[in-house]
Amino acid sequence: MDDDAAEARDLVALLAEPDRLRAFAAVALGAEALAEVAERAGLEPRAAAIALTRLVAGGLLEGEAAKGYAVRTDVLRSSARRPAAARQEDAGPGGSEVVGRFLRGGRLVAIPAARGKRLAVLDHLAALFEPGRRYPEREVNEILGAVYPDYAMLRRYLVDDGFLDRADEPAPSGGHTVKVYWRTGGSVELG
Repeated sequence: MDDDAAEARDLVALLAEPDRLRAFAAVALGAEALAEVAERAGLEPRAAAIALTRLVAGGLLEGEAAKGYAVRTDVLRSSARRPAAARQEDAGPGGSEVVGRFLRGGRLVAIPAARGKRLAVLDHLAALFEPGRRYPEREVNEILGAVYPDYAMLRRYLVDDGFLDRADEPAPSGGHTVKVYWRTGGSVELG
């Protein structure tokens, strides 16, 4: 199966679940707030929230409960027209086709739900951190925040899957401790 077909299949799979399809349709027809989406879609608020969270993670919607939701028309357009070579370029030098599906202009559009795909994306993100260097949590948040708004989730995945490790260290000013991270996994380009 080529990449275009795989990407189209992923989008269709997101909409194959009835609650997600109803929530997506409500947003596409103008509902923004969670309560409004739930009402228009005929869903309980909890079911609507679950559906919206999955649609945001899958890249079809953007937003959050506090600010409202909107359809990612750019994702729909690019999925309909974008050649596989362009997606490969988005992944950056040496990036895999899988990674290219989840990056647009160097930004992560969604965190893959499938573990294998997520590991490929995390491997790509691990390259943002220099081996042997220790990073304070604030700097890790800035680096990951430039790639994806939910930097805390990315940081957690990177630690849980062995790409980064962390420890508490005394703050330079003394007193309190600070979280420090360092790279412990991922591919490394030689030469």
